[in-house]
Amino acid sequence: MAGRVAAITGAFGVLGSAVARAAQAQGYWLALIDYAQDGPTTEGALALGGVDLTDAVQAGAAMDAVADRFGGIDALLNIAGGFAWETLQEGSIDRWPAMYRLNVLTAANASRAAIPHLKRSAAGRIVNVGSNAALKAGLGMGAYAAAKAGVHALTQALAEELKDEGVTVNAVLPSIIDTPANRADMPKADPAKWVAPDDLAAVILFLASEEARAVTGALVPVTGRV
Repeated sequence: MAGRVAAITGAFGVLGSAVARAAQAQGYWLALIDYAQDGPTTEGALALGGVDLTDAVQAGAAMDAVADRFGGIDALLNIAGGFAWETLQEGSIDRWPAMYRLNVLTAANASRAAIPHLKRSAAGRIVNVGSNAALKAGLGMGAYAAAKAGVHALTQALAEELKDEGVTVNAVLPSIIDTPANRADMPKADPAKWVAPDDLAAVILFLASEEARAVTGALVPVTGRV
């Protein structure tokens, strides 16, 4: 993958950072995009903090900045997203559009802005992060699961839209990711059964690779032993 350019959204988070480290080890040029102003970065990377990807204009400006810096974009890795647990009866109805904006709209805006650049790549790739929880939502997971189901639908629809353009679109569907926040929220759980960020990053980067040219529209479960 040496010399390919990857734009990673949500790049300053736990999973985004793991993906960035793995991509750098494979020789990618990196653009790290996040809503946070700053965060972990890697040598030679373009760091773009303070980008609100729910805003199509900001998403477009970010992708253009990546292409201007590196001469193009080969892979868009949509890691940006958000999670909230609350029941419908006791929670706020505002949580539903908030989850949609954080998970679906960010991926849609980033993808739409990156597509013209990806079409010029010899092997354009989009990889989204869905959720295994969206296949069967549990208690308190309604808003989050509905939003991630939207990511799944976006992935499949965009794969059809771009299948004749040389751009593949796929998604990973993790279960519980082993993060400090999840460990704090579930202190009695066994994190060894969860999905390590580095393991999920490996699947994401396979889908972004030239070797995955025959895979598009796939929703790939990455569930550990949950």
